[in-house]
Amino acid sequence: MKSENIENQKEPNIFKWAFKFAASAGIAGILCCVAPAVLFMFGLMGGVYAISFADFFYAEDGSVGLGSWILRGVAVIIGIYGIYLYRKKQNQCSVDPKRKKKNIILVTIITIILGVGIFLSLEKWSSWYFDKHIVPAQQEEYRKMKQE
Repeated sequence: MKSENIENQKEPNIFKWAFKFAASAGIAGILCCVAPAVLFMFGLMGGVYAISFADFFYAEDGSVGLGSWILRGVAVIIGIYGIYLYRKKQNQCSVDPKRKKKNIILVTIITIILGVGIFLSLEKWSSWYFDKHIVPAQQEEYRKMKQE
């Protein structure tokens, strides 16, 4: 009965699997900037709070701080966990061992490339969004506070 279950299981789709975990890792790695941008975009957070939220993750000189490194570490763990789960799921299927090895290499490469690509794209977008929308809103909020 158990061997029937193993043979009936489908091999996981490499691209869907890699994209799912790469997207999760990419978003987790840049959450420090994407979260305040999205909250600001929906009017749930003002410019001052959005920048102070993001500043928590960076050093005073603007370089990457401990909080950002922790998020990036979490992103790497998510990617590794996705590859581990793919390997575990693939081992439940009756797939040729050479093909299993090739699939693990492919899912690893795809996850890394997509994860880094998503991270860099979101980093670029959030930098642009902060400069274009959040920083002007922060300056306006400060101006209004000084007038009161």
